[in-house]
Parts: sequence; C-alpha cells; structure tokens
Amino acid sequence: MFDFDMLGLAPSLTEVLQKNGFKEPTPIQNQAIPLALEGHDVLGLAQTGTGKTLAFGLPLIDGLLKEPGKPAPKCAKALVLAPTRELVNQIADSLRQLTDGSKLRVATVVGGQSINRQISFLSRGTDILVATPGRLIDLMDRGAVDLSTVRQLVLDEADQMLDLGFIHALRRIAPKLGTPRQTMLFSATMPKQMEELSSAYLSNPRKVQVSPPGKAADKVTQSVHFVDKNDKPAKLREILRKDMDALTLVFSRTKHGAERLMKGLVADGFNAASIHGNKSQGQRDRAIKAFRDGTITVLVATDVAARGIDIPGVAYVVNFDLPEVPDNYVHRIGRTARAGREGEAIAFCAPDEGDLLRQIQKLMKIDIPVASGEAPSDVAGSGQRRRGGGGRRGGGGGGPRGGQGKSGKPSGPKSEAFGKPGTTGPRSRRPRRKAA
Repeated sequence: MFDFDMLGLAPSLTEVLQKNGFKEPTPIQNQAIPLALEGHDVLGLAQTGTGKTLAFGLPLIDGLLKEPGKPAPKCAKALVLAPTRELVNQIADSLRQLTDGSKLRVATVVGGQSINRQISFLSRGTDILVATPGRLIDLMDRGAVDLSTVRQLVLDEADQMLDLGFIHALRRIAPKLGTPRQTMLFSATMPKQMEELSSAYLSNPRKVQVSPPGKAADKVTQSVHFVDKNDKPAKLREILRKDMDALTLVFSRTKHGAERLMKGLVADGFNAASIHGNKSQGQRDRAIKAFRDGTITVLVATDVAARGIDIPGVAYVVNFDLPEVPDNYVHRIGRTARAGREGEAIAFCAPDEGDLLRQIQKLMKIDIPVASGEAPSDVAGSGQRRRGGGGRRGGGGGGPRGGQGKSGKPSGPKSEAFGKPGTTGPRSRRPRRKAA
C-alpha cells in the first residue's frame, strides 16, 4: 500500500488530495492508478462504492496538467462516458473537486437540459467532457463538438451502458476519437459482452480486479422477506418505522410504480421523494440533493439511480421489486455501505419473483438469509434458512437486534399515525446524515 503523495502526481493535484482528506488509495485505486500513469489501457472491475472515479480521474487529470495548451473551440482533450445523467453529474463534481485551483475545464452534456446552453459552453472547448452517449450523439450530429483531439477515453459503468443499449452509440462515437489514445474501462460486473467491448476499444489492456464480479460490498448485510405482492406496501412501512431518521433508498421496477409508492408514503407521513425517467433533470437533481441533505429520508427510485447516487450516509437499500437483470441487484445494494461504512440491503420477494431471486443468488454465489416468510423449496439453497434477528432493521424481530435502529439503540415508541415518531425515541441518525 502506498500514499497518494508517493505516486509522482503533479504537486497541485497532490495538494488538492491532501486538502480533501485523501491519504491512502482504495484497492482499485492502488492497482489501477500506477498502470494508468504508465500509459496502459486499463480494464477495472470493482464493487460500487470502492473509489473507481478517483482511480481513473487522478491519472486523467495528471496527464492533462502536464499537457500544455488550451483546448481548441468545440474540442475536448478527454472524454468520460457514463450511462445516466446522475452518474455524469456525480463524476463531474468529483473531477471539479480534483481540478480546483487549476485552469482545467470540466463540461457535462446530458439529456433533459438545454442543448443550446451546452452548445455554447462547448464552443469554447473543454479539457474534460463528461457525457451520456445519447446527448453526445445529438451534439455530434449538430456539429457542436469535435472529438478528434480526445486522447483519453473513460467508459464508466460500462456494463450498464450495454444493458441500456448504448453499444450502438459507442460504435458511432469511437471512430471520431483521436489516435493514439489511452482508454480505461471500469465496471462492477463482467458479462460476456464486456469482453467483446474490451477487445474492441482497449489495446493490450491491463486487467485490475479487486473482487469477483457479482460480489456485494463486504459490509452490506443482506436479507429477504417472502411476501405477497399486495402485502409489500405494509411490509415496507413496518420496516421504515423502525429507523425513521435513516436514509433509505427504495427500488421499484417501473416508473409508475415508483411514483405511486412515493405518493403513498408521503400520504402516510414519511419524508419521501422519487426519481425516475418521467422526472425532469431538475426534479431529479433536487430530489437527490434533498436526500443527501436529509430533508428527504426515503428516496424511491427505478434503476436509473442504481449507479448515480454516491451518498455515504445511505443506511438501507430496500428492493421493493426485485430487478429483472441480476447484475442490477448488485448495483442497487452498492448504494449503501459506501466509503467503508456499514449498510443493510433488504429484498422483498413475491411468489412470481422466485426465479429472479434464484438468478440473483446464482450470480452472487450466496443464499440470501430469510428475514420473514417461507422460502419456496425451489428458491432456497441448502444454507438459506429463516434468520433469527433479521439484522438491524430488516428482520422479523425476536433476534438480539430486532426492533432497533441503525445505531443499535431502541427506536422509541411511535404515534398511531404512520411515520410520526414519538417524543421518547432518540434520533441518532440526524448528526450522521448532516455529516454525509
């Protein structure tokens, strides 16, 4: 293990790292950064929440700081592609933090925002362009961006780009990039298509893998409730009331389902918001900010947010609906237990979702412990049994920690109204949420 200041980075970049409290690299950073600094193409596989942005961001910025000259109009020196608007904004925020005090410019282009404003910004050129593939194609078609000067390409969460059908966009973008160039591809999983993508866009890449594909973060406690579909809303409210102040991310399979679930929670007194494809970018940004700030404690989302939320304070992830793509389960629960913290992932499994659960367990090579209900014989593995305590929040009670909040303290009595905390229960999550 080495410290960041031993890497030979530009002095200004080292100072920014020290200023922001970065001292030792994470495992993915430890392996990927030296290879990238040497100019190799990098294929990085790591769980979500392990610091992949810094793993590609540091060598990318270091190279740009050592490269003289301003970007030409409409041009970019480096391109970072990500599958969702939220992830693009998150990456850009991190890169701007690292380029603070330098002359490097970071621009974002995503759908749902004024394309004319993006055209205006790009007309001056930018050092780093962070984009979703769809909007970038729109700008290319309008002649608003010239990618021929791009010498560094990053594909972040590349497996989700494949899931969302962006492979055709990548095939249009890649020929427009400058050569030679360095390419870094990062992902949490490694489906078969990823090998094809790697061979098409990377040249003799160095593979970096810090955990097996499909493995959840070590500090995530998982559980599953076997429950009828119509009983899911009541079970969710029961779970939420056990730790009212904790930040909880709830995943729904559909946009309409997410909106309906959110409105029901609000009507029952919970501080809830939703983000999904029917929301404008402004609405999504405001909801995430309120969630980050703690104004909203329950955020209901579709998979559009599975990889776009980097909030260390998320204590719980609830899979209200199991995802149809098993890999998405890994990405969803990766929204908790970030930055070395602990977290809990709770799944609901209705009778018609048994096959989805089997696929998830096959991918992760585990039997998720049962918190309540009975696992059908064709779902449960040899190690899947009813769990006694059920974790900190998700269990059915009766265990050593049943009925306790994230802090491990009794939650205190609640009033009869849904979500209205009583006056005697501690609100231990409040200070931590503000710190996040």
